[in-house]
Amino acid sequence: MTSKWTAADLPDQTGRTIVVTGANSGLGLVAARELARVGARVVLAVRNTQKGDEAARSITGNAEVRKLDLSDLSSVRAFAESWTEPIDVLINNAGVMVPPFARTADGFELQMGTNHFGHFALTNLLLPHITDRVVTMSSFVHKRGHIDLDDLNWNTRKYDRMGAYAQSKLANLLFTSELQRRLTGAKSSVIAVASHPGYSATNLQSHYGNPIADAFMSVGNLLFAQSADAGTRPALFAATEPLAGNSYVGPNGIGELRGHPKVVDRSDKAKDADMARKLWDASEEATGVHFSLGATTK
Repeated sequence: MTSKWTAADLPDQTGRTIVVTGANSGLGLVAARELARVGARVVLAVRNTQKGDEAARSITGNAEVRKLDLSDLSSVRAFAESWTEPIDVLINNAGVMVPPFARTADGFELQMGTNHFGHFALTNLLLPHITDRVVTMSSFVHKRGHIDLDDLNWNTRKYDRMGAYAQSKLANLLFTSELQRRLTGAKSSVIAVASHPGYSATNLQSHYGNPIADAFMSVGNLLFAQSADAGTRPALFAATEPLAGNSYVGPNGIGELRGHPKVVDRSDKAKDADMARKLWDASEEATGVHFSLGATTK
């Protein structure tokens, strides 16, 4: 393994099924394209199946599209209930970033609901089918995050869209660590890992609902961000290379903003095992979905 790992180094994935959420554009589409290129059967789990079909047609290899709206738990349940076969890897890639305040179909704040609660429910519902690993996309912005267990959905706090995004990305890492603890407790061979793309040029940063802010982010993408292809490397590495459970993969450049994938550190808040357990309990209560591989000690 060299420090210059790219998608060209992907191991053969023939015979493996990989589900990628939010795969109709950006990092998810690149991940699906590269995994299909090396033989995987890739399932694009997307909210807009028309766009998903267009994305699938751009992929050389075995790609199919299934409906999944992570902002609606009924859609998450329908997706999981329709699944009857093994999944080698689930890549929890989909997300929203700093949109105007909105709520999901279930009343969650949109970013927490989509980025965390939706993937929490999806992962636990699919877990009996998963054979290798769960990869969850976080962000270096998690370092700015704070978990407010009394107000996860911004019912009483003044809404801060970047604060809400950072909370959801911190939640992704706490979810990964607690999921790994529970998998270990259940004596499962499945592992939970996380990744982040650094600063990558995608359309994720263009949903402020403010033309000036959207333009500013577009300029940043042009001048400072690495390409979506480069930004996808950590997720591809996390999905395919030998790793310990609860590993976190990001770029190896200065500030983890760009570069080639390596195992990176996370903030002290993301290492808080007690908070991870409390957030898990709150997420079970919010979604009605529970760990599905047997009992785990509290």
